Amino acid sequence: MHAAKTYLDRYRGLLGNVTPAAIGAALLLYLGPAPARGHMVLLAVACAVLILSSRWYPVPALLAGTAVFMLATALARPPDGMFIVAGMLAYSAALSAPRRRPWFYAMLMWGGLMIAGSITYLDDWWTTDQVTTYALVFGGAAVGDSGRMRRAYVAEVTERARQAEMNREEEARRQVMNERLRIARELHDVVAHHIAVISVHAGAAGHVLRNEPDKVWPVLGHIRTAADTVLEEMKSVVSVLRDPDDARSTEPAPGVERLDELLSGLGATGFAVRHRQRGEPRPLPAVVNLAAYRIVQEALTNAHRYGDGGADLELEYTVDTLRIDITNRVAAAGSRSPGSGFGLLGMRERAAATRGTIAAGPVGGGRFRVHAELPTADRAADRLNAPVPEEQVA
Repeated sequence: MHAAKTYLDRYRGLLGNVTPAAIGAALLLYLGPAPARGHMVLLAVACAVLILSSRWYPVPALLAGTAVFMLATALARPPDGMFIVAGMLAYSAALSAPRRRPWFYAMLMWGGLMIAGSITYLDDWWTTDQVTTYALVFGGAAVGDSGRMRRAYVAEVTERARQAEMNREEEARRQVMNERLRIARELHDVVAHHIAVISVHAGAAGHVLRNEPDKVWPVLGHIRTAADTVLEEMKSVVSVLRDPDDARSTEPAPGVERLDELLSGLGATGFAVRHRQRGEPRPLPAVVNLAAYRIVQEALTNAHRYGDGGADLELEYTVDTLRIDITNRVAAAGSRSPGSGFGLLGMRERAAATRGTIAAGPVGGGRFRVHAELPTADRAADRLNAPVPEEQVA
């Protein structure tokens, strides 16, 4: 059964051409004049060949058919079936030709027949039968052109559907990449601070064990507390990835109101942060509130890991911005391993998400400074909808 289907599919195109060729040849023989029917056999074979070749060479078949029909008209009164074949050739040329010239093809075929008939038969040629010839040739070209336009329309719709599918796939990949970036940033922000605390306490524990073993227990307690905290926060992030309903934690996102907890945790490790605040605190947009907390957290974590001593933190509420300024002394060269740079990248992304500005780098006196300005209050929405200047995220 499968072999028979394959055989039919393979020769379906050939059968589709042989059938109209056979019909055209039969029309010539059947509709030809009885006395001259024997002379029509050669013309019938020529028409069958022309119809077969019109599938692959539509315009050359039309040109050859025009020449053959002009010769046949000059030699003898043509049969009615020849004009039907002329319409079929005009249809094939209009349907499959490389260029859209349906009326040119029809005029070429019809004009050749009329010229040959007028020269051979003079006034006897122009009868009402030529109206039928005109309708057959131009009608065939019109039907072929309609089929060509339909094919082009279907091909265009198919191509647009394919492009839309590709665009959806590209958009899905872009969303996946954005989500991966967001998750990586969240994991870094959540984990880096507590891992830094654990690292510092572990180093202190080694020192205490060698010099004052009795004082090691508080240090180990801080390590355990930090480890438990980072495990809980990682669990809350990973649970979002595992939950098929994309359930999120009900705990609100951290903001500047939780900076005291952050500073207390750093103070327990012996890292002193001098905190100053200017202006009247007020509610911030959620994205700004979270970005401010994460920027402060990351900057203080870097100051703890790579700095020498404490840090200065200053928050200033202005009319339309929240200014964040963190400054710390830089540790001596070689005393700390270099960082990956993802922390600074994350702070820039946080600031860019709010359409804010941030600058981070060394300043005079061996100090490192992070300065961010995030939009707040009513003007924040306008700035969030505005395009991001390149220098703001540089």
